[in-house]
Amino acid sequence: MSYGGFPKYVSAAEKKEKANSSIAKLKKKNPNIEPIIIEGRTLAKSWWGKAWNLNLESYADYENRIARGKSYVRNNMVLDLKITKGKVIAKVQGSRSKPYDVEILIDALSSEKWQHVTTLCNNSIDSLEQLIEGKFPKELDVLFKEKKYGIFPSPKEIHFDCSCPDWASMCKHVAAVLYGIGARLDSNPMFFFELRDIDSQELVRKSVEQKLESMLKNAGKKSKREISEKDISDIFGL
Repeated sequence: MSYGGFPKYVSAAEKKEKANSSIAKLKKKNPNIEPIIIEGRTLAKSWWGKAWNLNLESYADYENRIARGKSYVRNNMVLDLKITKGKVIAKVQGSRSKPYDVEILIDALSSEKWQHVTTLCNNSIDSLEQLIEGKFPKELDVLFKEKKYGIFPSPKEIHFDCSCPDWASMCKHVAAVLYGIGARLDSNPMFFFELRDIDSQELVRKSVEQKLESMLKNAGKKSKREISEKDISDIFGL
């Protein structure tokens, strides 16, 4: 319903109540739905979640569009969000009763960027735990945020579609899901590597290869150019 040509005002509390009702209904049909629930005003708390959102907001292509999704994700309107290799599938509550379907595809990290990443990470990441927690030496911060060779996706590497009637290049439902990804990285940063098709253990392996070779020699093991998965597991407990 509209008033004087303008849509009826709906408060944030009403939007959240509607979204929570939709989540409850969806859970009856599918107990495995994974809604994005934001506690407080902060959209992301972890290094990975914050870095994901900052990357999105750093591009002029998204400058006037990405913010459209903030209120949606804050009001629990991302009813379901699932991440698989290079793909995000989500349901977002809009003004209509039936949720909209959103699909986002993210390109795998290019071989050129991968080579750049592994070269810069040499001997700089000590463990998978350090990688997951975002505890990097300061000189590596640029690697994850720098636009040309960083591992976070650029707008041209993100492709999306929404079932809503909004023909804007990025609707608010897509924007909400993009922020929802950042929130999901708070609970499991490994989803980032799934999205970009990056082997996180290989990244750690290449970074600590020289250190591992030295440790293996001291342990009386034969040194090899490529360190095996078992040796990494034995030494770092991966």
